[in-house]
Amino acid sequence: MLTCIWTGIVTAACTCTAAQDSEAQIHVVVNMVQLNVAVTDRKGNYITGLRPQDFIVTEDQISETIATFGEGNQAVHRVAGSPAPSDMSGGAGDQVEVSGQAGSRIDPPTLGSLVAGANVFVLFDTSNYMYRGFVFAQDAIVDFVRSLESADKIAFYSYSRDLTRSAPLTAERSRVLRGIRSSVAGDDAALYNGLLLTLKDAAQYSGRKVVVVFSNGPDNSSVVPPEDVAELAQSTGIPIYMISTRQAKLEPVSTAVFERMTAATGGKAYFAKNWGDEEKAFASIREDLAHLYSLSYYPQPNPNSGWRSITVRLAGEKAKEYHIRTRTGYRPQPTRIAAETPPSSHERGEIERMNP
Repeated sequence: MLTCIWTGIVTAACTCTAAQDSEAQIHVVVNMVQLNVAVTDRKGNYITGLRPQDFIVTEDQISETIATFGEGNQAVHRVAGSPAPSDMSGGAGDQVEVSGQAGSRIDPPTLGSLVAGANVFVLFDTSNYMYRGFVFAQDAIVDFVRSLESADKIAFYSYSRDLTRSAPLTAERSRVLRGIRSSVAGDDAALYNGLLLTLKDAAQYSGRKVVVVFSNGPDNSSVVPPEDVAELAQSTGIPIYMISTRQAKLEPVSTAVFERMTAATGGKAYFAKNWGDEEKAFASIREDLAHLYSLSYYPQPNPNSGWRSITVRLAGEKAKEYHIRTRTGYRPQPTRIAAETPPSSHERGEIERMNP
């Protein structure tokens, strides 16, 4: 077996396996930055019907060319005239894998087909903050999962002091619903520990991913800071939506952290006063997912190996009329191969503990 790294016009990693009676297989990882972009007017109404040429994207003030584009639940398509990837300068925020026979043509610009649809990771607070409204919260999450008709796959995790993977990413809604109903109340809340692990799981998959968190209170036992969690979400292009209750709203620090984290990743934070408001929040998230624009680009050469700022704005007069919400940047990630199937431990739905 020969492992090789190419550099130049396309930064890629490949594994080449030669045998007497079979052709070598190659796997190429192409750097691509994917953005989920919400466009609203001053009243918060979604703006539909925009085209790729309506968006202006810059990275560290370097103009980028949109390679793939899609609106809402429509299929993502390659933008006509978009160039092939250039020098990736050491790894970008997102990476997509393509495979083929050695010697055959691999065309990176056709990778737009891999970013269609959305994988939704639901993270449920089962700590002692949730005792009083546990069943009501389960009902709200069940209704939310049932309503996600356009999502490709859904995963359901829960957390208290530990993270429980009750239903790994699957297209089977019944499996997710069983995971929700089988969740049980725990003890202290390690929200940021659980969210970090959920993001790491989600980052293994190519395409659009979002994490939806239902939290009934502040974090009181995590060993990782929320800033690290937010940076990982931005760098892997995963928006965080967070629904919390009045109990968390009463703690100013948690409120500020939730709002700052979701805004930086292109998501939203909701603070529900009652169970009816929680259902409205889930409905709002579903509506948001159905109206996001999906943009991607192959980064231009950029010597910056640290934090890269992303700016998305609209061209012409639209820039004054509408508001844009998306992630604000990313840190280049090491080259990796995205997983089509998670490690076997995910299938067992085990409890993973984080040690100080």
